[in-house]
Amino acid sequence: MLRRRFIAAGASASALASFGVRAQQVTRLLVGATPGGGTDIVARALAQELTTRLGHQFIVENRPGAAGNIAALAVAKAPTDGSTLLLSYTSHAINASLYPSLPFDPQKDFTPLAGIASLPAILIARPTLPANDVRELIALARREPGKLNVAIAGLGSANHLAGEMLKRDAGIDIVGVPYKGTGPAIADVVAGQIDLAFAGVATVQQLVKARRLKALGVTSEKRLAAFPEVPAVAEVLPGYAYSSWYGLFGPAQMPAPLVARIADAARAALGSELMRERFRDEGLVPMGTGPDEFGAFVRSEIVRWGKVVAATGAKPE
Repeated sequence: MLRRRFIAAGASASALASFGVRAQQVTRLLVGATPGGGTDIVARALAQELTTRLGHQFIVENRPGAAGNIAALAVAKAPTDGSTLLLSYTSHAINASLYPSLPFDPQKDFTPLAGIASLPAILIARPTLPANDVRELIALARREPGKLNVAIAGLGSANHLAGEMLKRDAGIDIVGVPYKGTGPAIADVVAGQIDLAFAGVATVQQLVKARRLKALGVTSEKRLAAFPEVPAVAEVLPGYAYSSWYGLFGPAQMPAPLVARIADAARAALGSELMRERFRDEGLVPMGTGPDEFGAFVRSEIVRWGKVVAATGAKPE
């Protein structure tokens, strides 16, 4: 009996090893942001689901700095056994062109596993701004070039480039004011010290509903169900549309069975009540794309944001 149990245990360990997963392994899910932010919240919910579905512990490890590049580099250099993964943000695609000499290749050094969620942004303004939508904002900015300002919560971030795209497409001059985070930026817009900012819908929806902020436009292609009265920026500037996104990556050359196993578990996790609740709270839209589709999406995003960086002249610092 003991011999049979020993053989069975060995067979089980061998099966796990064949997926690149060691018995009792802990998988680190690296996040290139501080605790409490959107990326961190999504990562912790996903880690909890993956722990349940894959039978070993996933822990979130925050490695903030350099627009996510510190965490990304650690994963690019990690073993291919699934012990270190990356929950990344739109910056993964933006950084490919924003930083001219990255110590890794955002495509070749990573294995795309799953697209997790997308997040449209909303253009908000101080309550006293004499403009109630994007059309009126553009008219105001043209009458008073260089007098309006927009908070930049992270140089080179998607929301920073959203502002640069708005200025480029509308032909207006608005001054960017850098901030170290979204919270301080939004606080100054509420206080009337800053005119404008782009932010995730969930971050500002209560402030908008309380009329402490004005919502001028959303960055999605169409209006959002949460704000049906707020026009899409694309209604005034055709072709203007973007959503930030969260995606799961591993290091390059992960074994195909392991890739499939993790990807399937991540996609299944999106149907859980925990993830649905997190998504509702954060204003997220599930993606649920697998390795091939997500990989193609990331490649297209690198090209897309590369054009925006080139056109706007955005710099990381």
